[in-house]
Amino acid sequence: MRPSVIRNRVPRDACSLHHPDPFPSSDPLGYFVGDESQYAMDETSVCVTYDFDAVAAWLAADMPAYHTWGAYGAETAAPRLLNLHDRLDVPATWFVPGHTIDSFPETCGEVCDRGYEIAHHGYSHESPASMRSREEERRDFERGIDAIYDLTGEKPEGYRAPDGGFSEETVELLEELGFEWDSSQGVHDCRPYYLWANPTVDPDQPYDPGRATDIVEIPVLWHRDDWLQLFPVVTGPEWVAYAHEPAIFDRWRRELEWIRSHVEGGVFTLLLHPQCAGRIPFVDELERFLVDVREMDDVRFAEAGTIATEFREEKHPRHTRRR
Repeated sequence: MRPSVIRNRVPRDACSLHHPDPFPSSDPLGYFVGDESQYAMDETSVCVTYDFDAVAAWLAADMPAYHTWGAYGAETAAPRLLNLHDRLDVPATWFVPGHTIDSFPETCGEVCDRGYEIAHHGYSHESPASMRSREEERRDFERGIDAIYDLTGEKPEGYRAPDGGFSEETVELLEELGFEWDSSQGVHDCRPYYLWANPTVDPDQPYDPGRATDIVEIPVLWHRDDWLQLFPVVTGPEWVAYAHEPAIFDRWRRELEWIRSHVEGGVFTLLLHPQCAGRIPFVDELERFLVDVREMDDVRFAEAGTIATEFREEKHPRHTRRR
């Protein structure tokens, strides 16, 4: 089995300059507790994640005419990316809808057999926020859990919401169904935190994040999402064209460098999609990026589940909100 963490062999230079980003001054809502040292892991973590949406993404978006792009992601791009990660020995977390597992069992079997972490991404890839009832959302959750169990022999511990959006019921369902961690939200941009439930989002009332849960959040931001920047999508009668791949990776490198310099033990999460990331020339730029990261002596690759476990068990227990 592939290790869930790849650490570079050279230890962190004790003389390197780091400028802490203290929690008390940047956390008015109480998502975090304590000073920098309570949260500092030894290294910056790069977490490479794939949303393996395949055809389900186009069906959920009511765009079935584009189904071949999803099939391309499963039949051509995903194997290409698996081979890349095998060759570089870089772990990754794959968020796989149940529809993808049922539609492309051989490719999904390769993801599993090669030892990559598999997490929940709904069954149908329909956004929880668009579902009509709690019962409908729960059925979709359970169907996705069953598909992953049939593939891996284990219930998934992690989740990412299709389209990144929660309903009012999502966090409570995550608790009821025993999920340990999520990677859908972004209250912080480079630190895990505990997910909150039942926020108050009302233009006539002060924002209230709700109550604390035991679910660890691995933050993910849309500007680290390949789809939104590099894949052509329909917006009414117009198309959003490809961005310039080298420019996107240059920005991601600069962002990672800032985290290395300013945030002790920060987490840099990439949100990729095989039908985007496996295309030429993106996959070439991705390989260069992964190789560059491997050369950084204070950076490791880690699965999302590993980061969540370390945050929960090695660093600090669940907190309560400061009032």
